[in-house]
Amino acid sequence: MLWLLTSKSDCGPFRVAFVLLCISALNTQAKIVLTVPQQVSLSANYSTQQLSISWFGGVATTFDLIILRTEFNETVFYDTIPEVVNQDGGWHQWTWTSIEPLECASLSVQIRSRDGKTKSEWSEPQILEGRDLPSNSKAQMYPQDKIVAAGTNKTFCCILPEGEEVTKIFYGSRTMNVKRLSRQSYAVTAVNQTASKPSGTNVICLSNNPSTLTGAVIFVGYPPLPRNFECHTHDLISAVCHWDKGRDTHLQGRRTTRYYVNKKHCPKGRCELPQWDGNWTLVAINPLGQYSLTDSAELCHRVHPVAPDNLTAVVHAWNVTVLWEWTYSSYSTLVLVCQVDLVSHNTMLRNFSGEGLRSVLLSDLFPDKEYSVRVRCGSQNNFWKWGNWSKALSFKTKPHVPDAPDVWMWKNNDNTGLVIWKPLTWQQSHGQITGYEVTLSNPEENEQHTKILSPENNFLPVNLTRWASLSGGNRVIATVIAKNVEGLSQPASVAFDLVDDELPAVAQTVYASSGFPLSWQQSGNSTCSYLVEWCDAECTQDCPVDWIRLDAGNTNVSIQSANFEPGVKYNFSLYGYQTDFPVLMQRWQGYFQELAPSSSVSLEVSQQDCDVVLTWKEIPLADRRGFIRGYNVYMNNFYNLSLLANLDFGTRTYTVKGLSVSSYKFTVKAYTSAGEDRGNTVSIRLESCDGLILEILASLGMVTLLLATVTWFCYKKRSWVKKALYPDIPEPKLPSDWSRTQGPLDVKPSSHSMVHIIEKPARDSSKDGLVVIPEEEDYDGEGIGDEPVDTDEPQLLRYYNQVVDERPIRPRFPDSSVSSLSSVDSANTDVTYTGIQTSHSSLVFPSGSQSFSEGFQPHTGLSVSSGDRGGYHPQMHSVALGGNLASPEPLVEHQVVGSGGYKPQGSWLLDSPTEDDEKMSPAPSLGSPTSVASTQFLLPDREEHEEERRQPSSSAAIWFTNLLSSAKP
Repeated sequence: MLWLLTSKSDCGPFRVAFVLLCISALNTQAKIVLTVPQQVSLSANYSTQQLSISWFGGVATTFDLIILRTEFNETVFYDTIPEVVNQDGGWHQWTWTSIEPLECASLSVQIRSRDGKTKSEWSEPQILEGRDLPSNSKAQMYPQDKIVAAGTNKTFCCILPEGEEVTKIFYGSRTMNVKRLSRQSYAVTAVNQTASKPSGTNVICLSNNPSTLTGAVIFVGYPPLPRNFECHTHDLISAVCHWDKGRDTHLQGRRTTRYYVNKKHCPKGRCELPQWDGNWTLVAINPLGQYSLTDSAELCHRVHPVAPDNLTAVVHAWNVTVLWEWTYSSYSTLVLVCQVDLVSHNTMLRNFSGEGLRSVLLSDLFPDKEYSVRVRCGSQNNFWKWGNWSKALSFKTKPHVPDAPDVWMWKNNDNTGLVIWKPLTWQQSHGQITGYEVTLSNPEENEQHTKILSPENNFLPVNLTRWASLSGGNRVIATVIAKNVEGLSQPASVAFDLVDDELPAVAQTVYASSGFPLSWQQSGNSTCSYLVEWCDAECTQDCPVDWIRLDAGNTNVSIQSANFEPGVKYNFSLYGYQTDFPVLMQRWQGYFQELAPSSSVSLEVSQQDCDVVLTWKEIPLADRRGFIRGYNVYMNNFYNLSLLANLDFGTRTYTVKGLSVSSYKFTVKAYTSAGEDRGNTVSIRLESCDGLILEILASLGMVTLLLATVTWFCYKKRSWVKKALYPDIPEPKLPSDWSRTQGPLDVKPSSHSMVHIIEKPARDSSKDGLVVIPEEEDYDGEGIGDEPVDTDEPQLLRYYNQVVDERPIRPRFPDSSVSSLSSVDSANTDVTYTGIQTSHSSLVFPSGSQSFSEGFQPHTGLSVSSGDRGGYHPQMHSVALGGNLASPEPLVEHQVVGSGGYKPQGSWLLDSPTEDDEKMSPAPSLGSPTSVASTQFLLPDREEHEEERRQPSSSAAIWFTNLLSSAKP
């Protein structure tokens, strides 16, 4: 230091002063010595679990304090505390609050002084003895009867005699975790305690000694918290204060809350003060704390009238007068507003006002009805609140004549009906109904019938047919009158026609939350009112119908009824009143709630060819429970259903195609908007379709057999068939041998064809024959075949014979007599051939031969031998046109005829010519000969050719040809 001073002596006086101050401070610090706190004393407050520690600490400003459990030397508290109160003369004091009751264990307290990091030695231990001393031979539990607030934590300790140990400690019914404080002391802690019962919560300690039992009671609750503190007046002089206690404190007995209003103890939650002060204070106190409320008001603003007293009533049928009295005379000048509570089937509140009000008139009541009434009042000026209700007064109004009933009618299909009226309600009956009077009348015939019914009836059956026969009219008016002890109601009437009107179409309606919505167009004719009727659609006879009436001008309504049931269809009908007669205008149907059908369709299955046909019937109306929207057809695969088709309601058949031979199951389900029914299932074994082919083949075989049978029959009966359908047509016989080569034969049509019979007395038998003599005018130089021969004109051939019988020609048939008028003396006979048929346009002979005009000359000398008689005899066998004309063979065979006269050819080309013959020969047929004067065919004699017809055919081909020959022209 001296060196520093000497070496730095030139630094000046300031530096020297600084150094001197540092040296002085070092010397002062070296002199401060921290003393050990002395005279440590302990003072315990066991109720609050606080330990007050005081000591003498010298000049130290902070102290270290440590608290230990004496027996186990466990630290309970250790901290540095600042300077504390009572420092006069160096005394210090500090208060410590223990978590555990101070009785639980002995505590040791030590203190030392601290100045920064400098600290003194610890003071001598000061011991606060607990109750866990070896000399204590009784079991104890602390704390006892403690009152704590809900939501806090609390520690309890159990002190046992020496040598015993705790087995369990219960807090209420809950077992607690135990902590050992000393050899004899054990502790448990209840965390976040809930409010206890009014009698408190028990804490019980059990030891290994069964005879040792100890415990404590803890009261857990809340501090007081009153609310709604108010003061008012009843008599306009005194004050009455009341409040709500608020939440339950769970503390009772000597721990209950005490209340004070303006320092007046009021134990019942209500306090009466003799004078109106205008300002009031409420104080609530209990062991856990206190709470206060204040209130202030003017007298006229806090008037609370008392309840009216001594209520009485003056009763009438439709009104009543209620009277009462007041307890305080001061109300006579107070303007009051009173509220009347009138109770019958419902509650009605009515307000009345007036100065000193003491009575009110209640109108619009129902006759013969029981009522109950009560009254309360308040101050009309500066109204604060209603006063208390009076006691209830009961009364019954007097009866009155009933209202007119609501009448309607129901008509059945069998021309019977019901007159129905709604039973009168208590608002309409005005007293006990004693009966009904129903009158049926005819406005046209002025005839009526009256019937008296008991009060239990609300309908009257009517036979409309019988009524029509009695009254002679088509309209009925039903009038209903209700009766009670006071008299008769006004008459109510309904009129309806005996003849049914045409029913309008039915529409659907869907139920909504407000009911069945119905709407219609305004009718110009229905100006009076409307009526909507509804009933169960399944009912057809004497149905329980309900209805509602609507005023004119309405065009919609929602129908709601407590009687509507799910799954039931209801019919709704709208009637309009033009005068007194209702007219049906519109109809609806709907379900309150649609359900799935309760039954399934009646299902049938059949096989049609290779297809499966499903058919079913409609579900009965009662089982539909909704509008059937359609049908679902499923293939039932045992484990699941495969949808095949969704069909509309009108379809009740379905064909499943393209199935192979196997077994199948099908299910058909009807569905509504609520879902499908359970379905009906059918099974079928699909058989092979070959049976159908066999059936077709069998049918064809039967048809073939039938045709064969018919053919066989026709073959066996061919003669009969031919005679019936195609009779034989005689053909002319031509010579089988001609004297010259055949040439073209031209049969030229002419207007007349004549067969000339040339009579010669002597005839040349060698020239016996029938020759064709052409007309001279036919050979005027024109070539043969120039003229067409296919004509409808009859052909003329000229025949010659040598002998003619002198007797008249006997007719063969009755209708041919006219055709044979020529006499025997006639030199010729005209025969007309009708329908001359040719297979070509002309008859042609083989080429190379001379023309017919050149090669053929008539022979006048030819004659035919006639046996006994002369006359013309036709050839009876076929003509071979292909024969040679120059053949020397006789042209005509001699035949013996039993009678004279003309006889037709009996065989006209019996064998049909072949195709070649038709090509090479002249016309095979020239038609059937008839008389000149008749168109009747001259048929051959049946007897003469019977033997020829019996000759059988050589073969089937010949028979078939003969069968068809008659079909040729």
